[in-house]
Amino acid sequence: MVRYPYGSWPSPLSAAKMASGATRMSGLAYQAGQLWWSESRPADKGRTTLVRSAGPSESSDIVGDPWSVRSSVHEYGGASWWLGSSCVYFVNWEDQRIYQLDHSRADDVTDLSLSQRVAAQPVPITPEPDDSHRWRYADGDEHRDGDLVAAVRETHSAASEHSEPVNEVVVCVVQPNGSSDLTVVATGADFYAAPRFSPDGSFISWIEWNHPQMPWDGTELYVAEVTRTVVGSDVAVTVDAPKLVAGNSQTSIMGANWTSGGQLVFSNDQTGFWNLECYSPSSGAVHAVTSLSGAEIGAPQWVFGTQQWVELSTGDLAAVLTQAATDSIVTITSDVIAGSQNGPLALEQLSPIESTVTRVDDLAAGSDGDLYVCGLTVEGPSEIAHVVSGQPKKVVHQPGGAPLGPDWISKPQAIEFASGNGTAHAFYYPPTGGIDGHAIEPEAGELPPLIVMGHGGPTSHSAPAFSLKVQYWTSRGFGVADVNYRGSTGFGRDYRRMLNGQWGVVDVEDCIAVADYLAAEGLVDPKRMAIRGGSAGGFTVLRALETSSTFGAGTSLYGVADLEALATDTHKFESRYLDGIIGPYPERQDIYKERSPINHTAGLNCPLLVLQGTEDKVVPPSQSEAIVEAVAAKGLPHAYIAFEGEQHGFRQADTIVRSFEIELWFYSQVFGFDPADDVTAPSEAVGFD
Repeated sequence: MVRYPYGSWPSPLSAAKMASGATRMSGLAYQAGQLWWSESRPADKGRTTLVRSAGPSESSDIVGDPWSVRSSVHEYGGASWWLGSSCVYFVNWEDQRIYQLDHSRADDVTDLSLSQRVAAQPVPITPEPDDSHRWRYADGDEHRDGDLVAAVRETHSAASEHSEPVNEVVVCVVQPNGSSDLTVVATGADFYAAPRFSPDGSFISWIEWNHPQMPWDGTELYVAEVTRTVVGSDVAVTVDAPKLVAGNSQTSIMGANWTSGGQLVFSNDQTGFWNLECYSPSSGAVHAVTSLSGAEIGAPQWVFGTQQWVELSTGDLAAVLTQAATDSIVTITSDVIAGSQNGPLALEQLSPIESTVTRVDDLAAGSDGDLYVCGLTVEGPSEIAHVVSGQPKKVVHQPGGAPLGPDWISKPQAIEFASGNGTAHAFYYPPTGGIDGHAIEPEAGELPPLIVMGHGGPTSHSAPAFSLKVQYWTSRGFGVADVNYRGSTGFGRDYRRMLNGQWGVVDVEDCIAVADYLAAEGLVDPKRMAIRGGSAGGFTVLRALETSSTFGAGTSLYGVADLEALATDTHKFESRYLDGIIGPYPERQDIYKERSPINHTAGLNCPLLVLQGTEDKVVPPSQSEAIVEAVAAKGLPHAYIAFEGEQHGFRQADTIVRSFEIELWFYSQVFGFDPADDVTAPSEAVGFD
């Protein structure tokens, strides 16, 4: 038996090791025997690169420094690259232009060495703006003929920094010399996503929505005929009047794309859960593919490229099924998609694909009906796995490898608890550690400190999947409650809409309730409970500290302090978000004032740590600075650390390391333990002994 006080465990997961393992992978694609994805690397100052692989341990970077594959459309970006027939297209972070890079000539693709970077240099295909980042692009698709590229374009006006950007769907006619002509094919709506050409090139589809809806509230799916005209070396494109396929201001359509057979498949939440539907251009009819209740195939489109299904080489679909915020993978046969089999399919009629992944980030179809999955299990960090029916999965890529042995991995326990006038959900991770095969035991009679985590969004959710940020705390002797408060996705539309008009109320109630529940169950020390969260989660932190005495410490990462300031000083994508979850502004200014933490700092009665990026455009630094001034005026122990060059969410390894080490020091001071890590007080700390 090995004894250490809680919080003082000698964890093998250092902050530096955690940061090095925090590589983010996304955008999985398969073509001609090779797998492609993008990686955001904290150790490389958060730069995102393209990676290509022909098998395990055979991956290579396709673009190097200074290229960074990342879009800033909607500020959150996503879908910043896509494969064409002979080129890969990507958005470069520095100038936000689309570039193309030759990746495979049909006669010699198999001869390209994966140990060498592609020799050709990326060529821009969109114009260079007069003002930096004036034109931004995302979510593209190549026409079958290879000379047309559709994408979402966001135009920022230099005339007034307060005017809203204009979002449109454009088609680039790509010339052999890399230049292009742009044609606007959809304009007038506030937002667009998922422009996709049909496989025969005769149609283009897209999703659009308007203020004050968010994409999980109400969107519309359109289809229009495309005419491509070639005169000599010139190519022109025209698009006919679009047809509304599905959706309205109260129904969310997401993840629309074409199958190889020319069917347009998409998710629709009109039943209360996202279900798959299919549109046939030849008949103009839409039919339901699934009829799910208590589970769904769909997700909130916070970033571009959110699609919960992929077509396998057999013509069947592999889809991500989400149930109680937990992902699994199922198959749907091609005859159901075509409408030739009686449908739609109920939950019990879906065929599961054996997989241990509990949070699926992306799917890609390989050859012979096999599948590649990018995601997380409960036992390991982000991985790309090769899934073949009836065979054990093969891990193709796992950046950094497994950072923890099995004795140190805390596994999630799903819990439900009463809160307010309803029931809320969370995953509890108990403190877990072992040395030489012996579990670490606490001091006699000691209960672990608790960290309650509220996810961002707030319309998002936490999955029961391995998280380095969770394991950092559990491997030091903390219990962690990852809360899916009312309003979270992954539980259906009714649960998601419980946040409407109630942000700052039900989320706060649920975070307090889970702490009380775990304390009542004798699992955590009620005198040593902290709450932490980023962005919307930071808002929940501040509200919880002001409205209760449950927590003895709080950590706000780029959290919202002033709702009025957020409503008038944030990016376009979320500029009307609060209409739904708070109320229209300025008509309901009273609610904004009543729920803004900055107006209720008299309720703060415990130490506070505030972490912020200086270049955050979503929640500007002024939000954090305002709450810190109020805390300082009250004389409460606090620390405010502003990280230069960081945006909304920390991407650089040095920032991640320092922020977690400071947070560990902060809790050690408040809760009275000596961490095994060599952490020191930040110079910005005020009021600590």
